[in-house]
Amino acid sequence: MDDPRGAYSYRWRVGEQGSDAVASTGGTAGGAGVRRWVGLGVLASALSMIVLDGTIVGVALPTLITELQLDFSEAQWVNGIYSVVFAALLLTAGRLGDRLGRRRAMFFGIALFLAGSLLAALSSSGDSLIIARLVQGIGGAFILPTTLSTVNATFRGRDRAVAFGVWGAVISGVAALGPLLGGWLTESFGWQWIFLVNLPFGIAIAVVAIFTVDETRAHVTSPGLDIDGLLLSAIGFGALVFGLIEGGSLGWWAPEQPFVLFGWTWPADWPVSPVPVALAIGVVSLVLFVLWERHRARNGRSAILDVRLFSVPTFTWGNLVALCVAVGEFGILFVLPLFIVNALGLSTLAAGFVLAAMGLGAFVSGAAARHLSERLGAPNVVLLGLTIEFVGAVLAALMLGPDMSGWWLAAVLALYGLGLGLASAQLTGTVLADIPPEQSGQGSATQSTVRQVGSALGTAIIGAVLAAGLAQALPAQLDGQSGLSAEAEQQVITSTEQSAGANIPPLRAEGTDGQLGEAGPPVADALSAGMADASRWALFAASGFLLAGGVFALRLRAKATSARGPVAAASGE
Repeated sequence: MDDPRGAYSYRWRVGEQGSDAVASTGGTAGGAGVRRWVGLGVLASALSMIVLDGTIVGVALPTLITELQLDFSEAQWVNGIYSVVFAALLLTAGRLGDRLGRRRAMFFGIALFLAGSLLAALSSSGDSLIIARLVQGIGGAFILPTTLSTVNATFRGRDRAVAFGVWGAVISGVAALGPLLGGWLTESFGWQWIFLVNLPFGIAIAVVAIFTVDETRAHVTSPGLDIDGLLLSAIGFGALVFGLIEGGSLGWWAPEQPFVLFGWTWPADWPVSPVPVALAIGVVSLVLFVLWERHRARNGRSAILDVRLFSVPTFTWGNLVALCVAVGEFGILFVLPLFIVNALGLSTLAAGFVLAAMGLGAFVSGAAARHLSERLGAPNVVLLGLTIEFVGAVLAALMLGPDMSGWWLAAVLALYGLGLGLASAQLTGTVLADIPPEQSGQGSATQSTVRQVGSALGTAIIGAVLAAGLAQALPAQLDGQSGLSAEAEQQVITSTEQSAGANIPPLRAEGTDGQLGEAGPPVADALSAGMADASRWALFAASGFLLAGGVFALRLRAKATSARGPVAAASGE
């Protein structure tokens, strides 16, 4: 689950300093009395729709693979394209909302998100679903910053603190509810309803917003829109994620199959595959993006990213922590539904219950994190949370097996969620503590972007580890002991790799009556064991990112202490 505080702190300090000039029909407070609080519920609901979509799709992924016949790469793109587009457009969309009107931009985002949801529900192939998710990502990128900035412009003083507290609680609760709702809708009505549910929800939000949410704008003095920066960031993130996702199927160096793009074919007999080329383009584009943003900032022009913020040590180390947390979290959320449904043989609804334990743990600890930070200090709470996350992820990896109990996995994920809630709840405040008030809006939006980049990389990197694990573990488990011919055994292995294990449940259900005959049950057991082995390696890889995040958190704590002194750092001031 994305950190709600990382999202909802967008531009709040800027507004507090009065640098957001509010233009609305209801005055600078955006209305009075009950109307403002109803508007808060509407805005929180709009963002909850995005959070819900992120958690609801993951639990339905095994069903999507089976019914749309997705291959492994397509399954990764269903998750990854949403985060890539979200990350690339988030800062630009926030700028446009500040200039043109936040409520107007929010309506535009909701319209796009609902259009993408409808397209997703009508999808009949992997390509059409991926395109629909891209449209959803564009819509989500407009909803997030504009709703948060509107809350900032609407509330003042103590009301603002209460508003953001309500905001965070609503989003955390929705994140915990997402897997359950996704499992129930998929199993009871079909996977299409995980997208169709957005339509009445989004329409109701837009209608009520007309009467309860005022239009607001910010006074933006920097001229121009950073179109070049937008293109460079989109190309950079997109190419990098493309390379990580497609490496297993296209070949990490030598081509393993032709690659077709817009009617043009990259031949399989070329000396190098498109994967290293895409990775190189991604790295070069991101380097150029940083240089371009620095150039625009020096010339006083509007920039997507103010790279000067990274000269603040706590901001730099804190964003590295956020990146590692997101990679580990979204990598785990990609792998576990596939393992639970395909290897354990549980239903989609049961998988939703297991994964909801993570959200429930995060909800409980997130609510208690503020009180704990008053005693230990926010940097120490972040470090404690990451330690618990790491322990939970490692325990889950050690316990994974084809015969394990879903209840035990849920218990370990609840422990992981407790750590996630502690780390996420206090990370944003620690990261922004040393950022000047007039730049905190840009700082918070940057951190939200970093988290979205981490979620895309998590799906790509941990998914690549899972694919490599399947390539090693499946032959080792079968190893000529299945009673099948070498050719039939290789066909079963290839099918399992390409479908991320989606062929295991029907093979298990057929028993000895399927095409494999008497070999069916032992082959299904061997494939389940191989899936468990590969998932274990993937979770260990995710644990490695959490461990790196813990190391970065140590540096964050040291820099926070040196910047503010031991007493201030311990009190979270």
